[in-house]
Amino acid sequence: MLSNLEYFKVFYYVAKTGSMTLAANELNISQPAVSQQIKQLESQMGVNLIERVARGVKLTAEGELLFEYVSKGIELMETGEEKVKKLKNLELGEIHIGASDMTLEFYLLRYLEKFHELYPDIKVMVTNAPTPETLNNLRDGKIDFGIVSSPVPDIKNVNIKKVREIEDVFVAGRRFISYKNKTLDLKELEKLPIVCLESNTSTRKYIDGFLAGNDVAFTPEFELSTSDMIVQFAERNLGVGNVVRDFAAGALEKGTLFELRFNKMIPKRHFCVVTNKDSAMNLAAEKLLRIMEAGEGDQKEVIG
Repeated sequence: MLSNLEYFKVFYYVAKTGSMTLAANELNISQPAVSQQIKQLESQMGVNLIERVARGVKLTAEGELLFEYVSKGIELMETGEEKVKKLKNLELGEIHIGASDMTLEFYLLRYLEKFHELYPDIKVMVTNAPTPETLNNLRDGKIDFGIVSSPVPDIKNVNIKKVREIEDVFVAGRRFISYKNKTLDLKELEKLPIVCLESNTSTRKYIDGFLAGNDVAFTPEFELSTSDMIVQFAERNLGVGNVVRDFAAGALEKGTLFELRFNKMIPKRHFCVVTNKDSAMNLAAEKLLRIMEAGEGDQKEVIG
């Protein structure tokens, strides 16, 4: 029966318009073709579905019953077709992104703003989480893509693309003014009260690894959940803060904080876009990624 779905579509428009001619116009086919398909449907079902009247046609009792069900199916299919067209034209859809406070503020946010200006009907949902959780969400299909900070573990079926360079620094306030404009040995960090991120973040793991590799015992005084709070702690002289430079840029410019200099540079790292090789990307997410890729050439302006 479903192989003759076109018959039901023709029947739906005949019933809806009450006219063979109007149905033919809606379907962009000839009136004889409409009449023929109605006859074939009636023959197939073994009942009369319509009868001719002075100003068109009307449904028989059997036709009324069939229309009650056919109309629901046809209208649902047409609604589905319309929604697919809207998805294709980016007039409808959702994007699920994973990002930390840092990657959201200093990389993703400006692209989301541009995307929203172009496609205001697309719903964008950002799951705020550190790198390990974002990678788990990507693996589990909960997000379309993620923006994370390196180091990123080598995970099967995950594409990793570096998109922006970042730099980790140690900053301090007036309590530690004696360290300003001096080149310090990394071992000096063992004597200082350190304020840093919690151990479940990629930033903390990176610093832990760097210092351990230089034989520096790292025992923080405070472990906080956000880098903004670390800057506040440092400004209040509660310790030496370890953050990505962007977070401290305002305080460094104002002079409420200064950057500690060491005899060995902390290697720079990156923000990375991570995608799942095994999951098809929806059109809206693909478009946002293309906008991000097109804007990567001006990252020097953002970093500076």
